[in-house]
Amino acid sequence: MRISAKTDVGKVRPNNQDSYAAGEFQNGVTWVVVCDGMGGYRGGNIASSAAVKTISERITGSYRENMTSSSIKNLLVTSITNANFEIFDMASANEELKGMGTTVVAALITKKAIYIAHAGDSRAYLVSDGKLRQVTKDHSVVQELVDSGEITREQAMDHPQKNLITRALGVEEIVKVDFTVEDIKGDETLLICTDGLTNEVTEDEILRVLSEKPFEEVADTLVDMANENGGNDNITAVAITR
Repeated sequence: MRISAKTDVGKVRPNNQDSYAAGEFQNGVTWVVVCDGMGGYRGGNIASSAAVKTISERITGSYRENMTSSSIKNLLVTSITNANFEIFDMASANEELKGMGTTVVAALITKKAIYIAHAGDSRAYLVSDGKLRQVTKDHSVVQELVDSGEITREQAMDHPQKNLITRALGVEEIVKVDFTVEDIKGDETLLICTDGLTNEVTEDEILRVLSEKPFEEVADTLVDMANENGGNDNITAVAITR
């Protein structure tokens, strides 16, 4: 597997509250965690970095070769659940960190399938057969409005409440984690990113970069495009392919 990754503060925010980690086991199985923190100058950074650390350590310490799909699901979901408890406890014990939280997308990529667990509005996309498909579903106010038919996906892009999320780690003692499995059929590319990318770069532009650019330039190019289009938030992009 090959990994192309980059995070950037953007052009507006004073610090980078995005965090990520990625790695590969000896058998070629790859893992990645991407988080987008929230909750003030300190809180967001602490929440996202703590979540990435906790989830990464759990994955690297507990993954075993030839794990079943149900075991991988349990690994990813419990890793995120443990991170949620940790962040919630930190926020409860420190008034300055009250309300902090973070989105999360955690994935494990084997030779046969991609396993993804997430909470919040950071996204996972899959490029297959020349098409880009979002495989996670945003936990956000505007997504609920889209689901109910009140607004279209196009209207959601510029909606005044587009940054309001309905699920995040650390905000409540219990968090619901969504889990999905995507079969690998050929040379798919997985992209995991924060909304600092998707709010500035269209899906057509993302597909063009993933399809046409040398793979080692993908993350840099996507981040550069987001900055050129405004850079109004922190930006993180992690792409994985064979």
